[in-house]
Order: sequence, then structure tokens, then C-alpha cells
Amino acid sequence: MKLILPENVSRIIDTLMRAGYEAYAVGGCIRDSLLGREPKDWDITTSASPAEVKALFPKTVDTGIAHGTVTVLLNREGFEVTTYRVDGTYEDFRHPKEVTFTPDLNEDLKRRDFTINAMAYNDTHGLIDAFDGAADLDRKIVRCVGAPKERFSEDALRMMRAVRFGAQLGFTVEEQTRSAICALAPTLKKISAERIQSELVSLLMSDHPEEMRTLYETGITKVILPEFDVMMQTAQNSPHHMYTVGEHTIQSLAQIESKKTLRLAMLFHDIGKPSCKTTGEDGQDHFYGHPQKGSEMARSIMRRLKFDNDTTQKVCCLVAGHDQNPPITERSVRRAAVSLGSGAFPDIFAVKRADILAQSDYQRSEKLAYVDQYEACYRSVIEKNQCLSLKDLAVSGRDLIAAGMRPGPALGNVLNRLFELVLDDPDKNETGYLLRMAREFAAGESA
Repeated sequence: MKLILPENVSRIIDTLMRAGYEAYAVGGCIRDSLLGREPKDWDITTSASPAEVKALFPKTVDTGIAHGTVTVLLNREGFEVTTYRVDGTYEDFRHPKEVTFTPDLNEDLKRRDFTINAMAYNDTHGLIDAFDGAADLDRKIVRCVGAPKERFSEDALRMMRAVRFGAQLGFTVEEQTRSAICALAPTLKKISAERIQSELVSLLMSDHPEEMRTLYETGITKVILPEFDVMMQTAQNSPHHMYTVGEHTIQSLAQIESKKTLRLAMLFHDIGKPSCKTTGEDGQDHFYGHPQKGSEMARSIMRRLKFDNDTTQKVCCLVAGHDQNPPITERSVRRAAVSLGSGAFPDIFAVKRADILAQSDYQRSEKLAYVDQYEACYRSVIEKNQCLSLKDLAVSGRDLIAAGMRPGPALGNVLNRLFELVLDDPDKNETGYLLRMAREFAAGESA
């Protein structure tokens, strides 16, 4: 089997082999090459020690020298070159206490997580596949190297990685590997929130975000996102719905583009429903106030998982606004845009459509037609450059100070009152008019 290696990768491998060492491209780059995908990174494994690698190349960086990794720089591009190694005891369900270098490639491949990631290649010896990874690619399965419980006991995050690889590749998790996940999922509590977040986002951004269902079925969400388990167990007896809250959420994820804030918004958009559920005398379920409750819960969860503030704010705005349906007038749409914040627009329309498409078909065409009208009205507001924030006002705080007003809370109150005028009537966003009104408001403030 012949694979095409990048020129710089071949150059590094050839340099090491001419010096008498073994060297191979290894891991995910081989997996992706066999699948016909463009690898994001090319990693190289070698029998040479880090010191021996550094002696062969003029420009290197000690990126992980304690674990045998040296980054070789060629033509301003970096390639990680790692010495064959055997991992020592894992004490924190994530990292080995120590590593031991080995001259045996198979010993190095044996420590890796999944068979599809445990293949190596060079042009001289071809594909080295001691654990049947190529066959697993053909079978479209994710299977651990060796005993699954051992691999997951070494590094608990591998359980999420198994499901994430399945989502990214369209594969299923092999039966014994899946059983081991079910048994060991509680150990994920040992993993940092940052690492959990990274794997969760990677799954959500994949072509198969519906693999959230596998996270639930294997017990992973019970540890990392217990709120999702409650959603999966919350029925929705309503003509508008045909799924539980959780299953509706999974369906909605598949209806929206792979954009981080959008996928997260769909994951959390109904997370407030279980705590807001009531049942009417007619037996139908209602979820009054769930968007605001969901926004509050999403903020708490995203803080727990160490999301950045900007992403958190945008997602929470979308969750809060996903069920708002203002009258289709420019005034109402302007006020909706201001109340939700700029982070929600125009993405709110994609969120609303995904939500509708994951419901029953009851009134679906009418609901989608409304969203079309809502978006068209918003676009009209934008095209007309209508004022949607204080910075869009024809006067600023500096203008008011120049007109004789003193800085302070009273000036802020006047600006807010001017903004309210313009929100109601964009034609009033004119400097002369606003300065006149500011004097009137200021006089009232001081009276």
C-alpha cells in the first residue's frame, strides 16, 4: 500500500533512516490518509532518542522532551518527532507518571488508544498495522488497542474520544469498547473541565452531532452534563412535539450548520424545560418561562465547563430568544434586537428554524413562514441603518457635554431616553432634534 507523504515529512523520515534509525509517520495522519482525508497534522515516531533527533536537524524545539517529543522545524513548518516509548503507571486517569523509551515500534503502537490511530507508515516498509486498524476503518468501527478497560483506566478522556471519533468519521463504537465505557464512565469526573469541553465541542461540531445520544446511552452525560439526562427523560405531551426534550434537542442539532455558537445554542435551547414543566387540565404539557430559565442554566453550565465569556454570552442570548415571536413590525423587531443583544442576531433565525424542524409537523409551514417574515423585517431594519444601540445615535455623550451637560448618571439617563425615542421612530435620529430633546430631558432631570 502506497501513501503520499508530504515532502517535509519524507525528508525528516529519510534523514533519520539514513542515520541508522527507524522512523515512520504515525497515528491520525495515517488514519486520515487511508480514508482519503487531508491530515491536519503529521506526527513522526522514531527509534532515535530526543538528543539524537536534535543532532540531526538544525532547528528544533523541545516541546515535550520529558515524553520524548521534539518539534523539528523545516521551511517554517513544525513536525513533532517522538521517540518510541512505553508509558508508565497512570495515576490521574489522564497522564503516565513516567515514560520509558523503547527500540520496539510495536511496543510504542501498543500504548495508543484505538486501532485506527495505531498505524505507522514509511515508504520503505509500507504500512505497519499490528492491531488491524485498516480493517477497522473498512468496518467503520472505533475499537481500543488491547483491553478497553485498560486503555480507559489509563486515560478516562479516551471514552469521550471514542464517541467523538465515531461522530467525526461516521463510525460506531465497537461492542466491547462501548461496554467498557459504560462501566468506567464515572471516572470522567477526574478529567479537567477544559478537556471535557474540548471533546464535547468537537463532537457537536462534527457531521454527526446526534452522537450526543451515545454519550447519554453510555453514561457519559450523567457525569459531564447531568442536565442532559433529565432532558432525555422529560416527555412533551403537546401537538407541537413528538419527542422527549432531549431527543428533540438531538434532532435540532442535526438541523443547524456546524458553527460553534449555533450547535451549543441548540444543545442548551430547551435545557430549562424540565424545571418549567406543567401539565394542564387537558393533559397537555406546558413549559412557560423555559427560555429565560434555560439561558440561566446554560450560563451556569458553560462556566462549569470553562467556556470563554464571549461564546457563553452569545449562546445564552440565543437560548433566551429562541422562543420569542414579536409582531412583524419594524418597531417590534428593533426592540427584540435590542432586548436580546447583538450577539443573537442574525443567528436567532437559524436557531428558530432548527427548533421548528425538530418538532412535529403541526403548524410547521406557518411557523417557518413567520420566521421568514421576522428575518425579512430584521434585514429591512439593517438595510435602512436604523438605530439599534447607543453608538448608533446621532448624538453622543461628548456632544451633550459640549452642549453644556455635566458628565454623570443624569447624562446617561438622557442618552437612554433619546435612544428610546429613536427606537420608536428612527426618523428622529437627527442631531438637531436630539439635542433639543436632550435639553428638555436635562431640564426635567434637574427640576
